[in-house]
Amino acid sequence: MRLRLIAVGTKMPAWVEQGYQEYAKRLPRDCAVELVELPLGSRGKSTDPAKAIEKEGEAMLAAIGKGDQVIALDVKGKPWSTEQLAERMADWRMSGRNYSLLVGGPDGLAPACLALAQQRWSLSALTLPHPLVRIVLIEQLYRAWTLLNNHPYHK
Repeated sequence: MRLRLIAVGTKMPAWVEQGYQEYAKRLPRDCAVELVELPLGSRGKSTDPAKAIEKEGEAMLAAIGKGDQVIALDVKGKPWSTEQLAERMADWRMSGRNYSLLVGGPDGLAPACLALAQQRWSLSALTLPHPLVRIVLIEQLYRAWTLLNNHPYHK
């Protein structure tokens, strides 16, 4: 199983990089997460945000691995508890498939990305800053892995 986190936004602040790397390095090789950062679509007073979202969506679709199962992180998705995430991770490992987790930019995911997703997952009903989503997501993946492996971190 390969997990790929495809996220809009580059040049994250140092605290985001450090937080993400702290949990990413804890995951074993068989559960490693590949981070793919995509540039933010241009936004401004004279630009249409829909065009930026569409451009980001095209880049995301191109970054998804062939045959990957796609999971969109979306505020309108279903919330999963840590235990439910651990169950899903166990299923993912048994499936032998690869998974792409999509995190959109400040205006969310392109409709094409949402349409392609087999699942929509909501980390919270709150609107989270997208850099923070990376840290919460990788920490929850690590926590789910510890739960599956009876590691004391989850306790």
